[in-house]
Amino acid sequence: MRLIPDASLRMDMPRTQRCRHQTFTPSIGAFAGLTLICLFVISGCSEGPQGTGPGHREQRLALTPSQELQVGREAYQQILEKAPVVESGPEVDRVRRVSERIAKAVQIEPLQREINLQLDGYEFEWEYNVVQDDQANAFCLPGGKIVVLTGLLQLVKSDDQLAAVIAHEVAHALAHHASERIARERTVGHGLLSLSYNRQQETEADHIGLFLMTFAGYDPDEAVEFWKEMQNAQGGHLHLPEIISDHPSDNRRMQQLQAWVGPAKAAKQALDEGRVLPISRR
Repeated sequence: MRLIPDASLRMDMPRTQRCRHQTFTPSIGAFAGLTLICLFVISGCSEGPQGTGPGHREQRLALTPSQELQVGREAYQQILEKAPVVESGPEVDRVRRVSERIAKAVQIEPLQREINLQLDGYEFEWEYNVVQDDQANAFCLPGGKIVVLTGLLQLVKSDDQLAAVIAHEVAHALAHHASERIARERTVGHGLLSLSYNRQQETEADHIGLFLMTFAGYDPDEAVEFWKEMQNAQGGHLHLPEIISDHPSDNRRMQQLQAWVGPAKAAKQALDEGRVLPISRR
């Protein structure tokens, strides 16, 4: 019996505390640090393993599993050394509670199999930290290194909505999107083709993340509700046309998420009822 009815994951298309520092720009620091480390790591190495990626699409990778883990470790260390990390308190407890459930769901073998996640040989050293910053954002670096900004925690209305964002970011790491983007840039460089590729990854992370949060026991309907609220909050602001944006448009994103909610719930129910079993390994 199939885990996901109607092959719903076959994707053709393809976010009283004590702080160490006071100023930090995670959206710039995270990606700049990651890029610099990636350039250093791959400067003298061969390409990583090739094969089919999530949704059974072709995927070229630039980093080996060990290199990908090194990138995540070093980038995370750089970020935490400069960031105003929240050391303790209810926000930290909340992020760790939700993140741990997401990380546990990653281990569900039938879900890995259906999404076609390539995790053999990859190591995830899950870490969860909260950074004091007004931006509503989160990210997960290769190797399972998660950062959630306090601005996001002020925005989400429930653990379900927080899980939607964290699962989306974790999906990028599970799908090796950072390694894939490095390989892509080495081949085609910048431009519209590169931007289109980023949109594919965002859609893929939405899809994987919705199933991941559902299998972690969270309500996928809240993912749709969260993005509706984001669209309303951005009302009146100028949006880039989707053709030159890295992310799917809000309307398209909500339509896709809504279409995936039913299959995700059905798949989780099938697993809970024992109608789907892992493949036995000899």
